[in-house]
Amino acid sequence: MFEIREDFYWNGKPIKIISGAIHYFRVVPEYWEDRLRKLKAMGCNTVETYIPWNFHEPKEGQYDFDEMHDVTKFIETAQSLDLFVIVRPASYICAEWEFGGLPSWLLKDKDMKLRTYYEPFLDKIDRYFEVLFKELIPLQATHGGPIIMMQVENEYGSYNNDKDYLKVLIDMMKKHGVDVPLVTSDGTWLDMLENGTVPEKAHPTVNFGSDVADHFGKLEHFIGKDSPLMVMEFWIGWFTAWGNEKYNRTDYQEQAEELRNILNKGHVNFYMFHGGTNFGFTNGANYYDELTPDITSYDYDAPLSEWGDITEKYKAFREVIQEFTSEELPTLPDPVKKTDYGNVPLKSRTSLFENLDNISEKVTSPYTLSMEELDQDYGYVLYRQNSGNKRKVEDFRLLGTSDRAQVFLNEALELTQYDKEIGQKETFELTEDDMTMAILVENMGRVNYGPRLKQQSKGITDGVFLNGAYRSGWTHYPLPLDNIEDVDFTKPHKENTPSFSLFELEIDEKVDTFIDMTGWGKGAVFVNGFNLGRFWEVGPQYKLYVPAPLLKEGDNQIVVFETEGKVKEELAFTDKPPY
Repeated sequence: MFEIREDFYWNGKPIKIISGAIHYFRVVPEYWEDRLRKLKAMGCNTVETYIPWNFHEPKEGQYDFDEMHDVTKFIETAQSLDLFVIVRPASYICAEWEFGGLPSWLLKDKDMKLRTYYEPFLDKIDRYFEVLFKELIPLQATHGGPIIMMQVENEYGSYNNDKDYLKVLIDMMKKHGVDVPLVTSDGTWLDMLENGTVPEKAHPTVNFGSDVADHFGKLEHFIGKDSPLMVMEFWIGWFTAWGNEKYNRTDYQEQAEELRNILNKGHVNFYMFHGGTNFGFTNGANYYDELTPDITSYDYDAPLSEWGDITEKYKAFREVIQEFTSEELPTLPDPVKKTDYGNVPLKSRTSLFENLDNISEKVTSPYTLSMEELDQDYGYVLYRQNSGNKRKVEDFRLLGTSDRAQVFLNEALELTQYDKEIGQKETFELTEDDMTMAILVENMGRVNYGPRLKQQSKGITDGVFLNGAYRSGWTHYPLPLDNIEDVDFTKPHKENTPSFSLFELEIDEKVDTFIDMTGWGKGAVFVNGFNLGRFWEVGPQYKLYVPAPLLKEGDNQIVVFETEGKVKEELAFTDKPPY
């Protein structure tokens, strides 16, 4: 039995929690055991994971707990390795994950109030929790499982101070069967701790990346000297955004000393132990002065790399952890095998415009519809209409549009706007009668942190303004690209337009590899129908990690969707990681 008294106890004896974060939703299931074994070999006795709501209820009332979504299997795998588990099942998780884990379909309600005591929001959480906790309740330590703690919400003190909301979440969790100790996690600013904690119902923990004495001192002052100190997120790395000059990196030697200070005073959860990958369109974004969407890699400069390699940081942390345990740590596992499959020639290429009717069901409306109004979560929407007779357009504006828009006239690219550029006035010529305007809008990832959570509708929400008036009569083509097998490669390709490129990789053995997208423009790569993630020529990521389980012996179909007209005649596979 796990208890929180003046310290953490397991079966009546004090225990030091040394935990590491692994997000099962960022790792292919075939590698869960490998990553967990490496966690244990570093000296951890616990694994922590978030649970993203939008991953398990992608459409309202439709739940998914199979294959990569099988959180039960992940937790049971941890238990088989004698690891404890900390679960953070909040409706909101942040995690640099799309919309912080909130389902985008919440935004269909124009009056929706997120992360506060708003009954329509709470009702939807309650229905989700009813399903989710049926998976988790049997896995609690009180039922013979490995789950020792669950977290309420996430860093709520940096968003709001609605204690009624926190209390109803706690009551909701208990109603659905949670009986292990509850915790909260927040920064150590006094306002954050006061806003985000309910000490009488959930044990407060904190998040930081340095200055242990200062942060633990603030926590101790807040909760008193007779409570255990824990850093729920010891930030030993950081995430990287598209357009950054390079991958974010930290000084592991300084962090190893900070780890020693933490373990001398309390308990730790590494954020992240193993970051994994933002597969598909699941990356989140931040918005301070500008939009900064996260890259496909969630390597996070973690002790275990995105592709499962042990790093110098891992070894340094392992040495420190060994100081705090009397048992000899497991031997280090062998490196992950990687291979170079070489360059694969292009088999076929076709234009997006030629494929709209076979990969999308068009929706007509007098006005532009947002992505959410189209019942779409991720990807792209193509808006199309007839722009009328030839004339000069002296005032063209996209209003309420997120996040990146390309405007085509008769399928020729006229302009591209991104983030702050959107809404600026543009001028151009309509050179022919009955010209067709097509606007391809990409959701680059909904913001996952901060006050902008409330403004995360994607697509064109307000309209298209042309020569002093809104344009009406739109045909919409939702493009979540979840049906890549419907692309018809017998249809023609037009240069300098968005396209699909087909490559066939013939292999005898499935081995981890990397696809080098240097020289390509912007888009996403699909391996045997699985959306591997985005690429973008702005960097700093130019290679995409391909876990071996996504491949199959024999023929593999690789499809590259590219939007800028910057394509190559071959696809390069390499055994060399991005760095």
